Amino acid sequence: MSEHPIEGLMKNAMESIKEMVDVNTVVGDPVETPDGSVIIPISRVACGFAAGGGDYQAGEGGRGQESPPPSFGGGSGAGVSVQPMGFLVVGNGQIRLLPVDGNAMYDRLIDMMPNLIDKLQAICNRDKNKEQGTDTPVI
Repeated sequence: MSEHPIEGLMKNAMESIKEMVDVNTVVGDPVETPDGSVIIPISRVACGFAAGGGDYQAGEGGRGQESPPPSFGGGSGAGVSVQPMGFLVVGNGQIRLLPVDGNAMYDRLIDMMPNLIDKLQAICNRDKNKEQGTDTPVI
């Protein structure tokens, strides 16, 4: 059975999308800074695709004439949206996500929680040592 023309349209559009969107679009190329940190851009990629068409009869054949074969008319289209989400920063023994969105206050608070907990534990331990009289002076 021969290939229908819509299959060719769809194949062409899908190959074009494949060329535009690859893993380097979502996770960008890493950039190394002079201090040894590595910065990796992260993006959100969304794709849309549509194809359609139809067969139509060009005209009626007269008496004793065969009608012409049906003609095909159609089209396809695709769209890609790339939205930067943030940067993954790897260095100094830690990994951090720096979001691009200006409303990233909650993300920043979550990132700061481990440091805050460590500081609170250090304060509590220092106070506990003072109560027990085992506090050594800091020189």
